[in-house]
Amino acid sequence: SALPEQGIGLLMNPGCSLTSSRAASALASRYDYIYAAVGSHPDAADEVNDVTLEEYRTLCKLNPKIKAIGEIGLDYYWDKENHELQKKWFRAQMELAKETGLPMIVHSREGAADTLEEIQKAQDERLRGVIHCFSYSPEMAEEYLKMGYYIGVGGVVTFKNAKKLKEVVKMLPLDRILLETDCPYLAPEPNRGKRNSSLNLPYVAAAIGELKGVDADEVVRVTNQNAKKMYFEGRRNFDRNEFRKYVFIIKL
Repeated sequence: SALPEQGIGLLMNPGCSLTSSRAASALASRYDYIYAAVGSHPDAADEVNDVTLEEYRTLCKLNPKIKAIGEIGLDYYWDKENHELQKKWFRAQMELAKETGLPMIVHSREGAADTLEEIQKAQDERLRGVIHCFSYSPEMAEEYLKMGYYIGVGGVVTFKNAKKLKEVVKMLPLDRILLETDCPYLAPEPNRGKRNSSLNLPYVAAAIGELKGVDADEVVRVTNQNAKKMYFEGRRNFDRNEFRKYVFIIKL
């Protein structure tokens, strides 16, 4: 595959529905460097039921390459009315994350206060993860840092008008940032508007480095460590031989 040959050593492919979660699980089984998350995105809230959750639970037990529950959360951008249903299944999938010992990948769009409130209500020592494609204020980021979450930063950080995210990145400790793609969306400059891929991550690392006053190689080194810590070291029944076998250092 082109990704490992071009420096992308670890790829997390999250599901957004039952169908895409099955596909993510199957893809992870085929390629050593790809891992999967299973879960239902808030846009798919009306498709979720207890049978869906039971299949996610089964997939987590059967496939050791599944390392997270996600992409889950709240999205009020498209769906102006279905908020309570979104919250119901967000809560249920947070409980699944606790039960499996896996971190969660949290999607939150135009639902800042509700997302924070739901996570705070559910929070205990078992709940951890990343706030994916973070788009809120430095103050909101601080609330997540207090609870031990990572902050996901992708191509938006390269946009000239992304003043808020740039301020967030400046205040974040480097050891709490995860690099993200959000393929096929949010390609960084100079490829903005094109189909995104993980091959664009060097642009994201360079932009973060510029904001943090470190070189891109240091951003890559630390965020790579962060990803390993979140997806591997915190998991129950962590198998260090599996960790050594599958995780590769990103080289740009």
